[in-house]
This record gives sequence, structure tokens and C-alpha cells, in this order.
Amino acid sequence: MKEKLIIGTRSSALALWQAEWVKAELLRKYPGVEVRLERIKTTGDKILDVPLAKVGGKGLFVKEIEEALEDGRVDLAVHSMKDVPTVFPKGLHLKAITKREDARDAVISRNGVRLKDLPKGASIGTSSLRRQSQILNMRPDFQIQSLRGNLDTRIRKLEEGAFDAVILAAAGIKRLGLEGKITELLDPEASLPAIGQGALGIETRIEDEDVNDMVAFFNHPDSSVAVRAERAFLERLNGGCQVPIAAHAEVRGDVVKLIGLVASVDGKKIVKDSASGSRLDVEDIGVDLAEKLLGSGAWEILKDLYEVKPPGGA
Repeated sequence: MKEKLIIGTRSSALALWQAEWVKAELLRKYPGVEVRLERIKTTGDKILDVPLAKVGGKGLFVKEIEEALEDGRVDLAVHSMKDVPTVFPKGLHLKAITKREDARDAVISRNGVRLKDLPKGASIGTSSLRRQSQILNMRPDFQIQSLRGNLDTRIRKLEEGAFDAVILAAAGIKRLGLEGKITELLDPEASLPAIGQGALGIETRIEDEDVNDMVAFFNHPDSSVAVRAERAFLERLNGGCQVPIAAHAEVRGDVVKLIGLVASVDGKKIVKDSASGSRLDVEDIGVDLAEKLLGSGAWEILKDLYEVKPPGGA
């Protein structure tokens, strides 16, 4: 067992809360170990004036942290799972997925008005094409405006009057103790969450057996199975967190039910379906659902955004 652990993390209030929570759990389990945080600025943190969908690429919020892992500057990294690409750099892997917080999207409006009751043409702040497409499908009259920055920055912009409402991940709001600001939580039927939303991932070096053993207790079996199903779905679609793809899995005993969605950016077309199966075949469930959606029109939507293999081309 190592006597000292360095955790790589982003510097936002939410990222630091997540890393501090991991640190506290490590100290609870290993009271004699020294644990400290290494704050790392990622590409996604540096580019705040451009919508993420226009920046392109994957891993905008993890690349520099992974480089610190590869270099040995940190021993483990703590990520929001919705930011983690499905392919890892050589020598790195996802060792644990923590128990999931609320995976839903949350609406915070300036006057406490629910989404469906907002006036015609209301301005909605979001940085996510996934949220944009589903909200426009529900209310085509909404004016979607790009909203970047840390969670507290986004809420402040709303309160200053820049938007009528903003849509954020409920998990982050709750972790920062700001749930009192939530106007409503959106049912997944209305806004299917991002892949992995609400769960944290702990990334380590594959060869570092001591660290892998020390963080293994963080893994929550049902949350891990659910997120793995969602990520298999995403990987088959060759998507990232900033394309209009969504999925949410529920685990009940040995059965996994996965709902997935692909949408056009304007929300005019949504392809949605579900698949179920054994938790022993969790990756197959994700791939099978992706194939089902690709064959139902998702391929026509995605091929105009980036390169993706057609149905049956996996």
C-alpha cells in the first residue's frame, strides 16, 4: 500500500468537491496515508467563449489530467463520467465507477417557472446539444443560447438575467448543496440524461497494482453496470459528450434496461428505443441498442455530424 497518493482533478468548485470526497473516503479507509490534490487546467476549462460542439474532439475535460497520470505526476484521476471518452490512452483504465447520484437534468428558472410554463420564445441556457435537441422537440419556440462556465458561473448568469432558465445536471447541483435552487427535475422521458451522468469515475495506471487495490472499494456494482451499458451504446455510435446522443440504464437484480436516443440538433427528429438483458451481457445490450437506433434513422442524423459506421458495420 502506498503511503502517499496524489489525485488529479480539475479546478472547478464541483470538480474539487468530487475530488475532496474521494480524498475523504480514502483517508477514512486508510487513515495513515497522505492524500493531496493536484489541480489541472484542461482544454475544456481554457476555452470558454466557444460552444463545446464547435471545439470538436473528445476528452476536452480529461486529456491534461490523463497526461499527468501517464507522467506519474498523479496517482489517480477523478472525473465526471459524462466527460470520459470511451477509449483510454495506452496504459490507463477506469478502475472504479462510484455510486450514482441523481442522473436527471434539472431546470433552474429565474422566477421559479416550470419549463412547460415559460413564455413563448423564452431563452434557455445550455452547453449541451443533447439537452438542446430534446428541449426544442418539446418546445420549438424556445431560444437556445450557449452557456459555458462552471456550475456556479452558469447559475449566476441566470440570476443576472441573461436567460429565463438554464438546464444543468442535477447531480452537480446537489453535490454543491444548491438543490434549493432547482425549479424542477426533468423526467428522463422528457430529457434523457447524458451517458454516465451522475456517476464519478476513478482512472488509474493499469500497472499500478497498489493504487488499483486501494481504490477498488469505490466501485459500485449496479452503477458500474449501468454506466458500462450506456458507454457501450455511445462507443458503437462513435459519439462524445457534445453530440445529440443520450442513454440511461437501470439495473434491477440481474436485469439491465437501457433507453437510448439520437436526435437532430434542431430537435425535429428523435430516434429513441430501449433494450433489456442480463447484467452479464451489459456491453452487448449497449451495442445492440445502438444498432437498433442506427437502423431506425440515427445513422442518417449522425453521418452529417461525424464519421460513424452504418447499421451492421460495427
